[in-house]
Amino acid sequence: MMNEDSTETSVWLRILQFPLIRLVLLGAPLFLCIPFSNTYMEENKGSAVAAIVAATAMAALAMCIYFGFVRWIERREVKELSLSGMPKELGIGLLVGAGLYSGCMLILFLLGMFRIDGFNPVSTMLPAIALAISSGFLEELLFRGALFRIVEEWLGSWVSIIISSAVFGLTHLANPDATLTGALFISVEAGLLLAAAYMLTRRLWMSIGFHMAWNYTQSAVFGGIVSGGVAEPGLIKPVLEGPVLLTGGNFGVEASLTAFLLCTVTGVILLVMAKRRGHIVPPFWQQKN
Repeated sequence: MMNEDSTETSVWLRILQFPLIRLVLLGAPLFLCIPFSNTYMEENKGSAVAAIVAATAMAALAMCIYFGFVRWIERREVKELSLSGMPKELGIGLLVGAGLYSGCMLILFLLGMFRIDGFNPVSTMLPAIALAISSGFLEELLFRGALFRIVEEWLGSWVSIIISSAVFGLTHLANPDATLTGALFISVEAGLLLAAAYMLTRRLWMSIGFHMAWNYTQSAVFGGIVSGGVAEPGLIKPVLEGPVLLTGGNFGVEASLTAFLLCTVTGVILLVMAKRRGHIVPPFWQQKN
């Protein structure tokens, strides 16, 4: 017979496992890791190695928070961070993320809107590693690992794509040179792409790879502006001239029609693949017990 203490524990656990409660309990500390990481990186801006260490430490802390929550509150294995799929999926994500951004720049080059005005020392590529680690791990744990996954379990895949994409895009409005167009473009192109990568594999490694490689290639290789942030020198000294709709203007290439089309098409392809694998989750009222 179940004793009174066990019953009380079970009731509290069910309360803590309610989707909205889980979103707050897991999302809040993961969200706070992002400004802390940005602050530490800014404080160590003069030392690339120190900034990388700071970003890595915050990523490790966020992983511990995520693992602890899933094991102790959700009471399950952390399959979305299973190491068995990491090498292949992270590698694919890195290659495709770098390829997508490079593809955008190739299109702009062919249109006569992008040219190379010289090169900086290879050492200028080092500081962007910290940003890639911070954005890749922290934002994917928060937006795909917590927000998308929990909403998907509750309201289904389609609603979760809309909600997580909108929130992800709108958070970029806090960046210095953010624009509403840029935020909306990111909502669709990146929100769909990153959610579809998670849906396809049911792990976070591919979306982490996409995110890291896009930001790193944009900043460290092409010297581009990342999502309306502050432009930092990269390997290439770029000259980007043309309509804002095609170049993204001060927000960066994410706000361009070029990136919108390439990334959205890639996201749709991944989404179709996920659907064929039977990875679409119905809302809770359609789920079979």
